Amino acid sequence: MGDFSSETISRIDREFIADLLNKGNRIDGRAFDEYRPIEIEANVVPAKAEGSALVRLGDTSVVAGVKVLVGEPYPDSPDEGVTMVAAEMSPIASPLFELGPPKEDAIELARIVDRGVRESETIDNKQLCIVEGKKVYMVFADVYPLEYDGNLIDASSIAVNVALMTTKYPEMVVEEKELVPSGKVLNLPIKNIAVEHTISKIGEHLIVDPILKEEFVQDCRLTMAVDQNNNFTALQKGGAAGPMSVDLIDQAMGLALDKSKEIRDIINEAVKAVQ
Repeated sequence: MGDFSSETISRIDREFIADLLNKGNRIDGRAFDEYRPIEIEANVVPAKAEGSALVRLGDTSVVAGVKVLVGEPYPDSPDEGVTMVAAEMSPIASPLFELGPPKEDAIELARIVDRGVRESETIDNKQLCIVEGKKVYMVFADVYPLEYDGNLIDASSIAVNVALMTTKYPEMVVEEKELVPSGKVLNLPIKNIAVEHTISKIGEHLIVDPILKEEFVQDCRLTMAVDQNNNFTALQKGGAAGPMSVDLIDQAMGLALDKSKEIRDIINEAVKAVQ
């Protein structure tokens, strides 16, 4: 038997998956608008993070950890704290990931999840101010994929949201011009949770929560953050460079709205379990 190039294998996979979609089926038997089973464990690394969560989305799993530090505010927002998301992709999660400084895919993942947090104003940053212009709380959420079988974005978004919602940190106050712990423990001032939903376009079909084989052959993807008031707070097109019509974008937005409550309920149940 002759050797097949990666391009040939990809074309065969695309034809197979496209044929299934044309028949109304997906490679793993799910409906087009169906997420894989979602499992969430909160506070999985209490000794190392103020908040954390492990999310399993089918065979994709992600850990998110939150650290709350004291630092200086940005000059253009002296009365606001800082919130930031970063991601690190290790070969332990997939042979597709390499050791070394963050690559483009890790930077993109962090930016998309960060955008969902920032644009929805998940945290009331003004309540993170300790001394205006001098000291604020700085919230850093780090994402670590453990297993990768597609849709790291949604899994990471869920993990970061749960980690933020369960974060507890010591209150710092000014006494005699010094910052000292008050003895109280605070929760983050959560203002508006937005859930991210990633829709893949393959041919003229839209599918929710793509697995890795579907991501390999997708024309493009659209990730949408939907907040608790059903407002779209962020949209990001990515993946391959394929086009997406206005009609398909409308359909994708409808799918995101339809699934938002389902995912939000799962998140809330996980948070209640540790409160």
